[in-house]
Amino acid sequence: MYRRVSIRLRKHFVSVFILCAGLVLSTLTVSAADPAAGKALFQANCASCHNVHKKLTGPALAGVEGRWADKKLLHAWIKNSQKVLATGDKYANDLYLAYNKTAMTSFESFTDADIDNILAYVADEEKKGAAGPKVEGTATAAAADDSSSNSLIFGIVTLILAVVAIILMQINSNLHKLAADKTGDKVPEPVPFYRNKAYIALVIVILFMVGGYFTIQGAIGLGRQQDYMPEQPIFYSHKVHAGINQINCLYCHSSAEKGKVAMIPSENVCMNCHKAINEYTGPDLFTAEGKKVNGTAEIHKLYDAIGWDASAQKYTKPGKPIEWVKIHNLPDHVYFNHSQHVVAGKVQCQTCHGPIQEMDEVHQFADLSMGWCVNCHRTTKVQFADNKYYSIFEKLHEDIKNKKIDSVTVEMVGGTECQKCHY
Repeated sequence: MYRRVSIRLRKHFVSVFILCAGLVLSTLTVSAADPAAGKALFQANCASCHNVHKKLTGPALAGVEGRWADKKLLHAWIKNSQKVLATGDKYANDLYLAYNKTAMTSFESFTDADIDNILAYVADEEKKGAAGPKVEGTATAAAADDSSSNSLIFGIVTLILAVVAIILMQINSNLHKLAADKTGDKVPEPVPFYRNKAYIALVIVILFMVGGYFTIQGAIGLGRQQDYMPEQPIFYSHKVHAGINQINCLYCHSSAEKGKVAMIPSENVCMNCHKAINEYTGPDLFTAEGKKVNGTAEIHKLYDAIGWDASAQKYTKPGKPIEWVKIHNLPDHVYFNHSQHVVAGKVQCQTCHGPIQEMDEVHQFADLSMGWCVNCHRTTKVQFADNKYYSIFEKLHEDIKNKKIDSVTVEMVGGTECQKCHY
């Protein structure tokens, strides 16, 4: 009798365990959108026109879901705004007029999951902004975005299931022993946990999997330096120059539209302005660690390096190069041409370098991995219709004419072929 009860109880607990596991797995299968994936998509496709907290070329995206009556309509707007405008939707048309009839770029290659991931990232950033301001230029602020990954959820759920499994196994063992005692059956003494071969094998397998995961992640990230922010010999604030004073990026980095490399400007470019500007009078400057910076003293570091006497207004000694520390480094086997992206691709500096106009100290914004570049090529559209360079792609021209497609991405003209970047 007790053996029957034990078997029934064992089956019951096993059924409950399977049911709980199924519910958890089904919940995870229909998991919430992934803000980390949305961040990558946002940086590659949206950051040049949109910011979460302030208006750029397009509106600030904080609260964007609440501004649309229907989420499906928002999805349709992101994929092709012209189709939504054609429906006569009042909010869409008002938005179009408010931005001087500037058409939003279509992203028909986006899936609904991609858009949900982007919206999740926007919602995450909105919450962080509401929680309080963050220190400008800190690498940790950029790294914090990744903490919203679902990895933590999976880890917690796995731990809970493991604890439940151990409890159920213990209950099953106790019930079996109780039933055996009542019927007079002999039950061998249980083997201690640390000597149980099954448990030892399970622990080894788990450690192997965890170690393998971190080894693979480390290998994938080998050589990458996202968020790298070295200390420079002179504190140069892009926020002051490109942000507050609105100096065009190409004034200093003039070769970005003419050559492969966006050069570091020579000191004489700095002196075009700083012959006259020898004192800093702008807002307080701080390092990433929160240390206050004397802006005037930093200007005089430039004078010392170049041999300029501010009081005599002339060069009094030979200059020496300023040893700037390079931040963005690609492997030697990767070919990247700035002019091709800036001139032909019309890619904004912020797409790769992030909100550079807001940085006091520059850090590497994107991971610049192959996957990051390939994803950008898959979604970025080229100026196809009126570009004679693409006249040889007859099939694509026919597809556009027959309305099979409405645009052409970099991938469709060979932008993801290996030899484009590796040869």
